[in-house]
Amino acid sequence: QVQLVESGGGLVQPGESLRLSCAASGSILSISVMDWYRQAPEKQRELVATITSGGNTGYADSAKGRFTISRDNAKNTAYLQMNSLRPEDTAVYYCNLHVRTGWGPRDERNYWGQGIQVTVSS
Repeated sequence: QVQLVESGGGLVQPGESLRLSCAASGSILSISVMDWYRQAPEKQRELVATITSGGNTGYADSAKGRFTISRDNAKNTAYLQMNSLRPEDTAVYYCNLHVRTGWGPRDERNYWGQGIQVTVSS
């Protein structure tokens, strides 16, 4: 079993920063892709940032230049540094990790974090 625990959310004012963390634990052999998604009220969940095992990153247009995704492979943890936050960044943020737990073809799947609220408001 694999468990993901997110932390670092909260209420901030526009222009401020937050750093989200997503720590995975359990029977983990490796983690390939780590993603951050978000879902605002009455909107679909959207991909915000992604990072491969090799460190290649990608961002949604709304996140480019303001958000930075990173990872610590030794800690099985993904991070999302969010700067210059805007009210439109308000959402529940979810991490999604592609985890391999064994050597079989069915031993690799995606796991979701529990979600963490980020509210940007003055």
